Amino acid sequence: MAGLQSLVLDREKFPREKVCGDCLNPSCWPVLERLELAERVRDLPHSKLCSVEFTAIDGREVIVELPSDTDYEISVKRSLFDDLLLRCAREIGADIHEQTTATGLSRNDHWNIETASGEFFQARILVGADGRNSTVARLCNLLPPLERERVALQAHVPRPRDFGDRVVLQFLPEGYSGQAPVNETQLNVCLVGTPPTVSTLRKWAERQFDLPANQAWRTITPLTRSPVLAAHENLFFIGDAARVVEPFTGEGIYYALRSGELAANAIAKILRGENRNSALLEFGRAYAQMYRGRLWINRLARAAVLRPQLGSFFVHTARINPSILKLLTAKIVLAG
Repeated sequence: MAGLQSLVLDREKFPREKVCGDCLNPSCWPVLERLELAERVRDLPHSKLCSVEFTAIDGREVIVELPSDTDYEISVKRSLFDDLLLRCAREIGADIHEQTTATGLSRNDHWNIETASGEFFQARILVGADGRNSTVARLCNLLPPLERERVALQAHVPRPRDFGDRVVLQFLPEGYSGQAPVNETQLNVCLVGTPPTVSTLRKWAERQFDLPANQAWRTITPLTRSPVLAAHENLFFIGDAARVVEPFTGEGIYYALRSGELAANAIAKILRGENRNSALLEFGRAYAQMYRGRLWINRLARAAVLRPQLGSFFVHTARINPSILKLLTAKIVLAG
């Protein structure tokens, strides 16, 4: 949109699914409005989410209402959302190469990108927007050591008739489950646990939602959160590639959109010949502001997923004084 020549390389063929909670919190709407995409997103099949239900291991619940005005929270399948973003990028002139896997990176005056198909590309500035286990970070020797601390499974299953328009965040003896309807017929079910407990969580989901034993699950591991520095001289990491946000919190799409917007603004200034250091400093300040006062949520979320009994304790406490879960929910859905 800034008039720069933009190249997009992605190893997948779109549309495609990925492990995600599929939720767009209200903070996404201002970014999508600036991108002139909000109405096109609202036109996708989706569910409007009205409440969050926190469920303890023993089944006790606390319900927190979500915003109900025009900036409401929705859930939409990533296959639809990401494909829309890619089509819109193509419409405004991005050079898009799908099924293209980067296998080598080197840098002189430009970034030199080698791919599995033998093609070579060059770019003045490189953006790693390739997720928690970023290939760009790995090829640049910036990826933190991997720890198989947690594993996530995700699937779209038939939506129970009486599920309603709610998000369920449910603590289980072996881990955690997040559930959200994505349309009138499908429910997104996410399971997060440690490697020894994943099979037990899967069996729980099969019983809970009457699923066949051969139900297909998408998976991602590890779910560590050692961050990667977001801005280097000619290299940016955005969204989950920067590894800042806990997947549990459901904020990943907002931070991907917003950090991408901030990086794009910095890149446009640099390539227009403005002072590089000033542009990077401004990016760093805005990037830090995006997370300021909120990283305690990540620490709390990590502890709750690793120790579900702790998460259940918070649910029990909130039954007496719901202010902490209301604060947590407000911080997440009104991240901007």
